[in-house]
Amino acid sequence: MASGSLTKKQINGKAYYYLRFTGRVDGKPKVIRTVYLGRAEDIVAAVQHQRARQRPKKIVLAEFGAVAAAWSLIQRTGLIELIDAHVPKRSQGPSVGQYLAVAVVNRVVCPKSKRKIGRWFAKTILPRLMGLRAQQFTSQRFWDHMDRVSPEAIEAIETALARRLIEQFGIDTSCLAFDATNFFTFIDTRNTRADLAQRGHNKNGRYDLRQISLALLVSTDFHVPLFHEPYEGNRPDAVEFRGALGQLQKRWEAFRPAGATRDLTLVFDKGNNSTEGFEMVDQSEFHFVGSLCPTQHPDLLAIPHQDFRPLRAPRLEQVSAYRTTKEVFGAPRTVVVTFNDNLYTAQLATLTEQIGKCRRLLDALQRRLARHRSGQIKGKSPTLAGTQNQVRQILKARHMKEVLDVRVSEKNGQVSLTYRVRREGIDQLCSTLFGKTIVFTDQPEWSDEQIVLAYRGQYRVENAFRTMKDPHFVSFSPCFHWTDQKIRVHAFYCVLALLVVSLLQRELHQKGIDLSIAEALESLAGIKEVALFHNRSQKAPAVTLELTERDELQDQLFEALHLEQFQAP
Repeated sequence: MASGSLTKKQINGKAYYYLRFTGRVDGKPKVIRTVYLGRAEDIVAAVQHQRARQRPKKIVLAEFGAVAAAWSLIQRTGLIELIDAHVPKRSQGPSVGQYLAVAVVNRVVCPKSKRKIGRWFAKTILPRLMGLRAQQFTSQRFWDHMDRVSPEAIEAIETALARRLIEQFGIDTSCLAFDATNFFTFIDTRNTRADLAQRGHNKNGRYDLRQISLALLVSTDFHVPLFHEPYEGNRPDAVEFRGALGQLQKRWEAFRPAGATRDLTLVFDKGNNSTEGFEMVDQSEFHFVGSLCPTQHPDLLAIPHQDFRPLRAPRLEQVSAYRTTKEVFGAPRTVVVTFNDNLYTAQLATLTEQIGKCRRLLDALQRRLARHRSGQIKGKSPTLAGTQNQVRQILKARHMKEVLDVRVSEKNGQVSLTYRVRREGIDQLCSTLFGKTIVFTDQPEWSDEQIVLAYRGQYRVENAFRTMKDPHFVSFSPCFHWTDQKIRVHAFYCVLALLVVSLLQRELHQKGIDLSIAEALESLAGIKEVALFHNRSQKAPAVTLELTERDELQDQLFEALHLEQFQAP
């Protein structure tokens, strides 16, 4: 084994240093290698230079993990090429497909307005992956390219994309879920260029704002969207459903897999029910699984619980069912009434909590009225009509009028209030309504288990809407656009962002990693790319790209999604 030692030589009064390595040769010590180091000042300068090279001049962090995961799926779906095939490039710079792809990635990881998207773009790995500059993604350029995407182009792109998803990713299309929701906007009342934005029944309670409605068709396999349609915010869901059926049939013919059966089962909720709608469904090639409003069918609610049988399926352990045939919407249908122990418990807990809240409000109102009658509160006395209106507001929550008996009276100009909890009302809800769902279908050959599990696929589209209303990713709102054209394009890339995260969650599940979309994106967002800038010479600084240290889950995601392909060489 060789050993090294530092040796000094004096030449013309100056000290020079060497590093000598010695070892045994034929059993005798011998110098086997000598390295010239130079003068002392040369060694000090070399050490300082090396330290300077090791200490970066600048460190820049860029978003890597979530951006790379989204970009991977955009590439695998061929999204950019599909868009550009229907909206050809007409100028220098990024194509329409590239602009929309950037908008999709942004919606997935960190929704921004078009004014801020350029700054966000610069802080990601996208400039490196796309070979584009942040200055090319100004709000004006985005808007100019959005104006080129017609409704006809969106339909053609979505149809071609659906076909590719079915063929390439194996999306199951035997049963698809349909539903609609709405998103409030801040579009001014005086704006006449946004007919889609109208006041209507807002599902978030914002009746003071104009809203945009969105119909969505998703797979029951991880809510992958295959069809969407924005529509006027004041159009009822049942009316939109009738209008969408023709489009759905047209799209289905276009992207139906070769050799697949023409049968498609649509799953939808009771909000889409209407006599006219079912006439159209019956005349179409579609089968259906839907639900009925329980209170409109008291005969089904009155069926004794002992007539229900337990369902035998892994996801239905707490569910029992009663099956019958009943004429519904003009035709005999197979009806399955289900009772779910977990649903019963949750509904009873909600009712108990709501009763407590209403009682506290009624007690406070009682005390206020009593203080007015006793003269403790001066001023104008409460009126009978005003008090009755307050009571109506307190009891507007579901079932409260059935379980709380409130009396408001007036005597000698003084208003008083009494109330009691109707135990018989609570018992009636518990014995007939709570825990029950009424599902119906035109597929009499299906088992109870098949019907119930198919209907449960409806929660996939509900999950999709919840995802689109999450402010941290995919979020549809806020919508910073004021014309129908741009609103339609905004809805389109929001749905594409939903598609990306749905495919992401689906792929992780297939590889044994079951995470919510939020959990997966949060973990991926923690993987950053670090750019280290070094002053090597008078030329441009040398750059070293590294990834931040990963935890165990991040390592799993990194490997499962093959993100190493996006690392800098």
